[in-house]
Amino acid sequence: MNQLNNVLSLIDSFIGGSSWFVFLLLGTGVFFTVYLKFPQFRYLKHSLRIVRGKFDREGDVGDTSHFQALTTALSGTVGTGNIAGVALAIHLGGPAALFWMLVTALLGMTTKFVEVTLSHKYREKAEDGSIAGGPMYYMKNRLNMKWLAAIFAIATVFSSFGTGSLPQINSIANSVFSTFGVNKIITGGILSLLLAFVIIGGIKRIAKVTSRLVPIMALIYFFGALAVIFYNYENIIPSFISIFHDVFTGSAATGGFLGAGFAFAFNRGVNRGLFSNEAGQGSAPIAHAAARAHEPVSEGLVALLEPFIDTIIICTITGLVILSSGVWSQKFENRFQDADLQILAASYSETDIQDREKLSSFLAEKEELPLYTGQLQVSDGKISNDLTIVHARSVAEQVVVLQDDQPYSGIVEVVNGHIPTDENVELDGYSLIHSAPLTTEAFTKSWFGSYGSYIVAIGLLLFAFSTAISWSYYGDRAITYLFGVKAVVYYRIVYVIGFFIAAFTDTTIIWTFSGITIALMTIPNLIGILLLRKEMKTEVRNFWGEYAERFPDEKVPID
Repeated sequence: MNQLNNVLSLIDSFIGGSSWFVFLLLGTGVFFTVYLKFPQFRYLKHSLRIVRGKFDREGDVGDTSHFQALTTALSGTVGTGNIAGVALAIHLGGPAALFWMLVTALLGMTTKFVEVTLSHKYREKAEDGSIAGGPMYYMKNRLNMKWLAAIFAIATVFSSFGTGSLPQINSIANSVFSTFGVNKIITGGILSLLLAFVIIGGIKRIAKVTSRLVPIMALIYFFGALAVIFYNYENIIPSFISIFHDVFTGSAATGGFLGAGFAFAFNRGVNRGLFSNEAGQGSAPIAHAAARAHEPVSEGLVALLEPFIDTIIICTITGLVILSSGVWSQKFENRFQDADLQILAASYSETDIQDREKLSSFLAEKEELPLYTGQLQVSDGKISNDLTIVHARSVAEQVVVLQDDQPYSGIVEVVNGHIPTDENVELDGYSLIHSAPLTTEAFTKSWFGSYGSYIVAIGLLLFAFSTAISWSYYGDRAITYLFGVKAVVYYRIVYVIGFFIAAFTDTTIIWTFSGITIALMTIPNLIGILLLRKEMKTEVRNFWGEYAERFPDEKVPID
């Protein structure tokens, strides 16, 4: 597992985890924000009216309403990114990472407006009569770049697993296991059957399910999160200050958190922000293509709401829950995952300033520290060697070696800082935690006490399951484009199988793979919408012209 994660991490460092990708994503958002004169601010109230059907016209073609398209797309974005993704961003980059998530969302509102508009304009009817759309269709029909369309479609298939299937069930299974003690295989099996039942019905059943799930899950999570924040009311203002204080310097070390430099906080915040709202990724246009609308810009305006709801509202609330509760810098007892584990050959103390700086530089990949290779001397679960165990980017404490859940005595081989899987031992101890378990701990710091974990478990179950449902549709539209309608059934079978297996797979590997697939899908989409920038401006002008004719009494934004 560790070797696989190393390979994926190397690939991610050149693509999703690289600075050039971050600047391409944010740069595109900045460009269209200025080019279209800040539509995320000027058009927001019109977006709300269109969702309610104000611009609809009799005879509009499509499979879903504006609201159903919005909830389907939201169910694809409101998922583990809002619960586990925010926690992971803060774990990696500190409070400053949350700021960059919010910046990504604000710029992403414009990016999503553009990509949905252009994709809706060039949608097609599939062989079975359903609407098929997405960036691959404007790449093929407008740009005449079938090779780029094929790359995007292939990347969409991979991303349906990396974004929609694998991380969702993995987070659900981890949360349900930690809260209710249910075996991950059982959770994966039951939800896989439910997933198969829903996605076989296609977009109409998917839209029907998500239009009911999304409002329910949002309300449950929203009020639960507010209860935690107000319970820790004395930390609300300090939490806001921490988000903005270290924006350009990186997050300082505190508690078990060893600190994160500006570049790392910036990169992780943008990366997790993209995972959360998917602006620029090209996924939402696939859902919105099915909406009944005669004017593409009207559906683009509906999509403009998504990053606002998903990241600016929900992710901010999650971030405040984690920061105000203080759990992000505290160590908790947990079972160590190999991909998060590194055994260093020397002894380092996080209370020593110089050691702390070395460890921080090591985690930021600015400095190398010698990894341990040799034998661990273990007696009744306790390690007698003089070394340092780093887990989840923190110095692990009270480490116990277990075999079959019992303290182990004997020798354990270590190779290049990791314990080979054939050693058949596990490590338990205190360290920082991340992803869904971190948010779960935060929700217990309230009036709910331990019952707060139920809110996260239920919220995550609904969030993540609906995301998996929506992404199955994105993947089957990509398969339809590549191979035709007949191939979709085989894709759905593989999708459900992958969903099941990911329930008991290493979390870190899943998230690393996710970052790669997101980038592979986003890059061709951003290139495409930049090439069509002039057409986008023309479409916006034509839309407001029609809007002014139909509603002469209303004030229309003038470009």
